[in-house]
Amino acid sequence: MNTKTYLYFSMTPESLIASMLPPEEFGHYLAVGTNKRTRGQALFFEIDPEFESDYFDLESIKRRCVPHVDGKPKRSVYLSTYRVLENIPMSNFRSLFLVTFDGNTLELKSGDYVDDIIPTLHLYQEVSPVPPRVASKLAPRQFMSYVTQKSNPVSFPKIVFTELLLDGMADNPSTAPSGNLPYSNKDHLRDCLIGLHMGYEKPNKTVERFFQGDFLFRTVKNGFFVGDQDNFIYYPFPSVADLQKVYYPWWRSALNLEFSEKKNL
Repeated sequence: MNTKTYLYFSMTPESLIASMLPPEEFGHYLAVGTNKRTRGQALFFEIDPEFESDYFDLESIKRRCVPHVDGKPKRSVYLSTYRVLENIPMSNFRSLFLVTFDGNTLELKSGDYVDDIIPTLHLYQEVSPVPPRVASKLAPRQFMSYVTQKSNPVSFPKIVFTELLLDGMADNPSTAPSGNLPYSNKDHLRDCLIGLHMGYEKPNKTVERFFQGDFLFRTVKNGFFVGDQDNFIYYPFPSVADLQKVYYPWWRSALNLEFSEKKNL
């Protein structure tokens, strides 16, 4: 019997969860659950189960995360649903897992990030602890530093976000076509980008205050980021070529969500 215990930081919603399920099985459980009629995307990090904390009751894992009486593994033991991200030391973040609505899981490992050489505009989807969508003049490292700077009117101890595709609008928001971008309210997005391009005094403009709906993974430009004032971890997203060849089952599942939504319009 497998008695290994895993620790996960789930962002849908924010929570720290102990589980006896390995990442792929846990991802399927989060997305599909035990009731096949319930489906939804999931994003979560695997966390080093050996880390110590005065904030979380980690000692209770040994008592609570045990097999059921019939021998089945314990799927989830919630340890916290409040201020989780800020209380996990950055050194304890492992792989990031992206789960489609029908439970297919893609693992992303951390990697090196190469900063942009030429200044350009950016579109960020914040994932945790809050989910606004933000247009910005700042590259990812600078954006991370800005939103975790305590002296700013609004800041966070830590943040998880991803950069989204803007295509030609990143360099020429006034006239570049936006037809291939699957975002709602693209006129407002363009206005935000034009304002930044024309010298808006602040480095960021909020496009959506609270993003609702399923995440379209095909809009990810380069990957996901997590960090604070002193740490910056980058999780590269596979190229389209690798998605089509190496990760095709996951990619097909991710695209099926978008296609099914279009049919229902």
